[in-house]
Amino acid sequence: MDSGAGESSAADDYESLMSTTDAELLKSAWRNEKAAPEILKYDAGLVQRSRQQIQLMEEMMDEFNQNGVDPLTVSLYQMDLDRTMFLLRSYLRTRLQKIEKYIFHIQKTAEQWNRLSKQEQKFATRCAGDLKHHLEQSALSKLPDQYQSHLRQSAASEDDDMVPEPHLDAYVVCRSKKYLGAFQLDDGGEEPIDIEADDLYALPYKSIKPLVESGQIDLV
Repeated sequence: MDSGAGESSAADDYESLMSTTDAELLKSAWRNEKAAPEILKYDAGLVQRSRQQIQLMEEMMDEFNQNGVDPLTVSLYQMDLDRTMFLLRSYLRTRLQKIEKYIFHIQKTAEQWNRLSKQEQKFATRCAGDLKHHLEQSALSKLPDQYQSHLRQSAASEDDDMVPEPHLDAYVVCRSKKYLGAFQLDDGGEEPIDIEADDLYALPYKSIKPLVESGQIDLV
């Protein structure tokens, strides 16, 4: 195969992909997941497209290496590949860490459970079972009956007070994608704030949660 033709074909495919790439969306999803105190909805479409992009970029790198493309050009494309792989891996790893931390809360909350991918749900089920077994074997089985629950401090507890939950009142730094005008943070009687496009704000996550979920605001 002609070297120039091979390089052109790979580069054309790559440039076509980059023109409609999800790189910025992946970066945004990664930042939101890192900053949000709770686990967010799994973006299956974005993850699938990012994996396809990585596969195409890897195939293109193989073509470049076989055709003796200029090393500087190869290194620039390699940087794009490394960045995309880092973002995707970190996004998925962050979600797994949240699942491990809030496993029992996620399991018992339908809204949270439905935010997980099928693979994450399998991981969560296995993780919860292993943790419950470990707690029972290492400590709970040695306590009086009323203290053997892994969810409650005692049989007298009304709620699952041993289950860690995300702190939704925590403050987060965020940026609006567009002018949203006057926005009421809560029902506490505070004055609404004007949310301008591209300005940074430190606000309680709980107040802006619907805006994060709808994609109007990004966490930083």
